[in-house]
Amino acid sequence: MSEKLFSPYQFKGLQLNNRVVMAPMCQYSVTAKDGIPNDWHQVHYVSRAVGGTGLIVIEMTDVEPDGRITDNDLGIWSDEHIPAFAKLVNGMHAHGSKVAIQIAHAGRKAEDAEQPVAPSVVTFPGEDFREPRALTTKEVEAMVQKFADGVRRAVQAGVDAIELHGAHGYLIHQFHSKLMNHREDVYGQDLARFGVEIIHAVKKEMPEDMPLIMRISAIEYADGGYDIEHTLEMARAYQAAGVDIFHISSGGEGPAGQRKPGNYPGYQVPFARRFREELNVPVIAVGLLDDAALAQAVIGNGDADLVAVGRGMLRDPYWANHAALELGVSKDKAAIAEQYSRGY
Repeated sequence: MSEKLFSPYQFKGLQLNNRVVMAPMCQYSVTAKDGIPNDWHQVHYVSRAVGGTGLIVIEMTDVEPDGRITDNDLGIWSDEHIPAFAKLVNGMHAHGSKVAIQIAHAGRKAEDAEQPVAPSVVTFPGEDFREPRALTTKEVEAMVQKFADGVRRAVQAGVDAIELHGAHGYLIHQFHSKLMNHREDVYGQDLARFGVEIIHAVKKEMPEDMPLIMRISAIEYADGGYDIEHTLEMARAYQAAGVDIFHISSGGEGPAGQRKPGNYPGYQVPFARRFREELNVPVIAVGLLDDAALAQAVIGNGDADLVAVGRGMLRDPYWANHAALELGVSKDKAAIAEQYSRGY
């Protein structure tokens, strides 16, 4: 693989100026608690577009009010949310970035819900979490439609791609994990079924040339948690259902047991490479990839097709531009805004 971090990338109708992705990171900043993006989100996201990011993934955006981690999270459960998201997307587009949005439900990790819902009555460890109620089979079917409705609204708002959140212990992850899914109905007999039904439903709401991304936890760190072989099995079902790109993270299902996350730069990259090689599918690598040379190596070595940067972009809205210059990209090709060019 001879591509570099600042080479273009195209998949279906998604055309990126470079392979830098802004990872979805909750801002917990919806002060009105209505799920609608506000001035903070406008500044936060558009500044990263000015900073040269190829693909910006809007943070976890939930399909119902009680699906939020907190009441200060974004939501997309109503058509009233569409205009504010459209303004946000248009702002990023104006500065050259493409936009995805992470559609999700927190399930048992919904901290502000009076009673969270989940596949089974298994409480997330910690004093901030309430015991969840198990969804009925009919409620699971209705939840699939809520994901589809959320995606329809996101498409109306003008996004370029959809990301389903199937990682970090949230609802889709809860269904495909034996730690959290103890059901005896069809959604317990086939752990991939909930995710597969969501994929089928949301694809009907998406243009044919729009990629569907899924973020997935490659392994669980809690004692008794699954390993990558299980996740690959789930991912094969998701890929067959219509997922185009996998965004490879890990953990989030509970406190780590004997197996601990690496928490060093690039510790999740081998998971991304495994997905890429075994499924022959584009992947996004993520996890402490803030060093420009390391991010470049991930692309150059063929470990992943795209690199997501999280904390680095919280510290520096112009991470992509600065990384480009550090890697020897000329100033005129580094997407530096004309208004800022005198600073370089």
